Formats: sequence, structure tokens, C-alpha cells
Amino acid sequence: MPSPSRRTVLATGPALGGTLLAGALPAQASATTPESDAPTRSDPWRTVLDDADLVWRRMPATWYEGPFLGNGFLGSGIYAEPGAGTRAVRFNVQHSEVQDHRPEFGSLFGLARLPIGHFTLEPVGTITGLDWRLGLRDAELTGTLTTDRGTLALRALVHNDRSVLAVEVTPSAGERGFRWVFHPAEAISPRAAFKPLPAGYRGNPPAEVAEHDGVSAAVQPLLAGGQHVTAWRERSTGRARTLYVHVAHSHPGTTALDRALKAVRRTSPLPYSALAVTHRAWWHAYYRKSFLSLPDARMQRFYWIQLYKTASAARRDAPVMATSGPWLEPTPWPNTWWNLNAQLEYWLIHGSNHLELDAITRSLSVFRDNLATETPAPYRADSLGIPRTTDPTLINGATDPLTGYGVGVPGQDPPTPEVGNLTWALHNVWLSYRHTMDESILRDVLHPLLRKAINYYLHFLEPGPDGKLHLPATFSPEYGGDSRDCNYDLMLLTWGCRTLLDSAEVLGIDDALAPRWREVLARRAAYPTDSNGFMIGADIPFAKSHRHYSHLLAVYPLYELTGRTADERALIERSLAHWVGFEGALQGYTFTGAASMSALLGKGEDALKYLGELMSRFVQPNTMYKESGPVIETPLSAAQSLHDMICQSWGGTIRVFPALPAAWADVTVHDFRTQGAFLVSAVREGGATRWVRLASEAGAPCVVRHGITGPVEVRDGRGRPLRYSDAGDGAIRIALRKGDAALITPRGTRPDLTIAPVRPNAEAPRWGLPAE
Repeated sequence: MPSPSRRTVLATGPALGGTLLAGALPAQASATTPESDAPTRSDPWRTVLDDADLVWRRMPATWYEGPFLGNGFLGSGIYAEPGAGTRAVRFNVQHSEVQDHRPEFGSLFGLARLPIGHFTLEPVGTITGLDWRLGLRDAELTGTLTTDRGTLALRALVHNDRSVLAVEVTPSAGERGFRWVFHPAEAISPRAAFKPLPAGYRGNPPAEVAEHDGVSAAVQPLLAGGQHVTAWRERSTGRARTLYVHVAHSHPGTTALDRALKAVRRTSPLPYSALAVTHRAWWHAYYRKSFLSLPDARMQRFYWIQLYKTASAARRDAPVMATSGPWLEPTPWPNTWWNLNAQLEYWLIHGSNHLELDAITRSLSVFRDNLATETPAPYRADSLGIPRTTDPTLINGATDPLTGYGVGVPGQDPPTPEVGNLTWALHNVWLSYRHTMDESILRDVLHPLLRKAINYYLHFLEPGPDGKLHLPATFSPEYGGDSRDCNYDLMLLTWGCRTLLDSAEVLGIDDALAPRWREVLARRAAYPTDSNGFMIGADIPFAKSHRHYSHLLAVYPLYELTGRTADERALIERSLAHWVGFEGALQGYTFTGAASMSALLGKGEDALKYLGELMSRFVQPNTMYKESGPVIETPLSAAQSLHDMICQSWGGTIRVFPALPAAWADVTVHDFRTQGAFLVSAVREGGATRWVRLASEAGAPCVVRHGITGPVEVRDGRGRPLRYSDAGDGAIRIALRKGDAALITPRGTRPDLTIAPVRPNAEAPRWGLPAE
């Protein structure tokens, strides 16, 4: 990775002891300000982002190898046209809002996301080579396609605001006759390629392609009413020709055609360069909300690619990410999954300071009435649940395993009694609250929904002969079999009751159910364990290879059990070793979960080892991931595992650099968001933490395990000493009001408060297909 010739000091505060305090950038930092276009050598963000660009020296053959563009709604994956790899390049066109609307066939068929189609870029000659770069900083694909007749220089983006795919191609003389061709896809659930069709289900009729006063459009009618429309136009400016594409969806009305045509007509007069200006401005500001640099070059690049991928796939007002994000490829999972996938997809937004991407909180709030209709009828008055699979509006439709998995009933089967998924999803909402301390999230979303999710459990809890409260048989995601006192549910129930009591206290609510929640915490059955650690439940030991950590949620991500005592630590270690010790069914997110649990225990070497297993065994050339079809949660959760190694904030304590491997002697982090709404910046050099800065956005209690060896000094933004007290176990307590900041340094030192990339330990290949 290139190293800047001088280190850049990012100053927002006054001088402190002769140096400048490394502070947060303004919340509305714009890429059009002078600092955003500073020379690469003096801009740490530009340095790490340019270094992380993906490159291609040979043609990608699949979605797992190629470039990808998106804005949370419109997505395009780019690779060789299957069967015509030397004659055409495919630009997929997919959209996260495009779905069917036949709930009688369930979320996996009747409400499934629908494929839209793709364009082929067809040169005059035969493709002989390429040189492409996916520039993360600008969120653009640039490069050259070489044929035996000449060259095609291209630039492509999915515009952040206008939701238009724009591809500018500048041909050499021999390639002026290249063409674009649109290929509508069959509007049928992608699951049809993997599973038998439900009785009575059939695909939608073919798309109708026509010209509309200079704009082409493929209108896809839907049997349930409504349509989705792909509209496009090509415009020439000198030798360059630019393709503009927009997708619109409407149901039950047929307004999509008019909206798609208007979008293309409004955008196509703009040259590509003009579009790129506003597009780049959003992306430049996006990245500057946080910073992370590691001495592991490949891992650092991977991390920044995940931030690019997340912003390409997620927006607060977009649908909660389906298993493949906005890029729909053949998949048996053509909708949103709630027993792990959605939760893992959004964890990284908190530490990376990107709450603007939080679609889970918005969706659970906006579509809460649909959750009631998905809950078994006898319990709808006071309870809520979420099915394993839903469409973007949280509807599942039919509830048999062929078409979708509904909310089960404890003690009954069928349907599968999988009942904890809403509570787990609400843990993500709780994380958004804790990282912002925005009480409106607590008051309007978390408390009322969690209250009803826990109510569902309360209908079934019964005292046993031991005087403890027990759950009838429920299902631990993916293991197989139903068990009494299932750990997945007991652990979520415990976290839910504790969180309801805490939130009621914060909100000043005297809740009539509070005594019941306290009773559950005092009397619920112990988590079932045996000599190998946590069991699936009281009836089912953990005895076979299993990719999911549903039986370990109290350890991670709930942090209900953290190794406070020697016995508890031994139980976690034994359970973790037993879980990953069964080869056969382990998958990528097995290793991200194991990495984060190791980080909890402070085992940085183990965490890095597990992430290494993920990288070598599962992650694809463009950092995507597959299990039968494309699924994107695992690489995104690997970014969270890196967060867990760098900074943790569970249990009211911020832990800086809690689980670093020895090889990571130098680390820089800036504006890492933690629980309590703190922004943390810190630098580690030569294996020692040199300084830690905390900025408080909410005035929450501040306890920090800073990791600095020996006595420390704590000063405020004006360089004045701040009082602090010993909080035990290597932590200190600092009184910070909203808007205050504290700098922690070794006593008697004045370290360089610079945010800059660290030097890599070794060279590493770029992601993509960099070799000929």
C-alpha cells in the first residue's frame, strides 16, 4: 500500500499541548470541499480507498468474480455473457423493490423478488483482453475492453440519487459499431430453478418491449396486477456513447412505465461527467464518517470493500437486504431471511458510523401491522413474531416449507416452531438505539415491539417440578429437531426481558408487565449444557456439524455471558471449540461468529485464524460469498468481526484494541461509533496504544478500558486536565457531557495525534482478478 510522504492531521479542535487534536469531521462533510480532493499523499481516506480498488486483468466469468454497482435499490453485476464470453459482456439490471405479489404462494414463490434482465455490451470484434478497475472512492467501474478490432474505454456507475445505471463507452475506430442489447428475464421466482413449483403457480407473462418517443422500455406485466419497467436510452457526445437505464415498479397500479420514462428523459440529457460529480460527492462524504487502517493489506482492502458493498446494497428507505442484496442471481433464497441473514448484514453499520443505512429499524416500525397478521391468530391481540422469510413489507404469505416459513407455535409441529427471529431482529434495533442514544428509537420502535415479541413467549412459559419456568419445544435455526428449553429461545427471552426492564426505566414507564419480566429473569430454566458446552436444548445435545450459532447467542451477539468468571469462560471456550470442531456443515459465517466470540475472550490470534479460514475457503474473488446461491451476509459480518477485534462496547464499557493479534502492531481507528454514542479515535504503534480520544454525542456514562500501559493523563479539548476515577479491570470512568471530548495519553507524553494509514506488513494481491 502506498504510504503518504507526510502524515495528515485532521483538526477540528484547538491546539492541545503543542499538537492538534485528531477530531471528527463535520457530520455534513462534502466531497466538494477542498480537503476531499486533496492530493492522495495527504489524504488518508484517499490512500486507503485507492489501495483497496478491485482490479481485473482477465474477464470475470460469474457474479462472484465481477464488478458490482448499486445504490440500495438498483444493482448491476458485470461479467462475461455466459456462452459468449469472448463476444459480449453482461451488465445485469436488478432492483430490490421488484417482486411478485401473490401471497397465496408464499414468500419464496408468490412474493419472491423477480429477475428483471440484463444488457449485453457486444463489441464488433472478439474480446482479447481487459483492464478494469472498480474505484471504491468514486463507486465507478473504469477501464478498457480490448478486441481484435480495437478498444472500448468505459466508465459505469449506478447513480446514488437518480437511481440510473449509466455506462459511457468510447470506442476506437474499429469498434464504433458496438451495440447494446437488452434481454428481459423470465419473471418467475428464482427458487423455481431449485425447488418444485407449488400447485397452481406459474410465471408471469413475457415482457413487452417497445419504443416511446426515443426511449425504449421493457414492460413486465404481473399476474397479480402492476408491472415493473426497465427504460433506457443511448446518447452520443463526440465519440462517446452513454447508456442510461432506470427501473421502476408499481403494484397494483401501472404507473411504473410513466415513472421509468420520465427518469430516463430527465437524466439522459446530462453527460456522464456531470452525473459523476454529484454521485462522487455522496460517496466521498460517506467514507469520511470513519477510518480504519491495519497492517494486513489484504484484510484492510477487504474491509473497505465491505463498506462499499454495504452502501451499494443498503439505504434506510430501501427494503431490508434480501440474501443477495440488490443483485439478484439464480438462488433458492429470493427474499429476506430473518433467522440470521438480515441481522448479520447490518451489524457493521454501527461501528463504522453509518446509521443512515439502517433499514431494519425503519422496516420493523413501518410494517409492524403486517407482523401482527403473520402471528398465529390466537395470540395476535398482544403478541408479535416474524416469519423466517418475508418480502420487504414483512409478509410471508403461505406457511409450508415449500413456499415460506411462518411463525410457529411452541410445542406444536407443523409448522416448525421457530419463534425467536423477531426478538433477534429487535436486537439490531437495540444496537441502533445504543449507538445513538436516540430515545425515539427506544420509545417508538424497540419497546413496543419487543414487549409484544416477549409476550409471545410468556403465553407458553410454564413452571416445572423444579419450580423453574420452562419453554415447550421450539426450533433452533437450522439444526433440526425441536427441543424443550431451546437455548436459542431461552437466550433471546432472557435478553428481551432484561432489555424491556432497562428501556422502561429509561423511558420512565411503569409497565404492568415489569413484575412478570423480573420473574422470568429470576426463575427461568438454566441454559441446557453438557460436558461439551451449550446444548441445542434440553432434549438435543450439540452432536453434529452445524453452521449456525443459534445455540450460542447469549455469548454472541447478545453478550449475556462474557466469561466474567473462570467457570463461565471455560464454558464458552468449551462450547466454541466443540461447535467448530465438527467439519462438514461449517460455512463462512461459522468462522465470522467464531472470530467474534474469540475477540470477546480477548483472543486476537484465534480471531485472525478464523477470519483466515473464511478468506481462504469461502470468500470469492470480488469478496462475495455463496451457499447454493449468492448470499452477502457473511463478508459483511466479517467486517463486524474486525470491529470486534478493534473496539468493543458491550456492558457499558468501551474496550479499545481488545483482541489484536501480535502481527497487528500498528493500527489506526478514527470516529468508531460505540454504544453510549461515543466516537472513538485511537492509534497503536509498535504494539503499544499511544492515545485514545472519545467524543460524547449524548452525555452517557463513559467507562473506557483504554489499553495504555502504566499511568495516564486525561485532558479535554482545550488541553486542560480532566478528572477520572478507576473503574477496575484496567478501565477508567470519565464524566463527559454531551459534546465533550477526552484525550487519554500515557503520563508525561505528547503523542502525535495524527490519523494516517499504517504501513503493511507485506505485499498482498488485490481483490478481483488481478493476474493475467
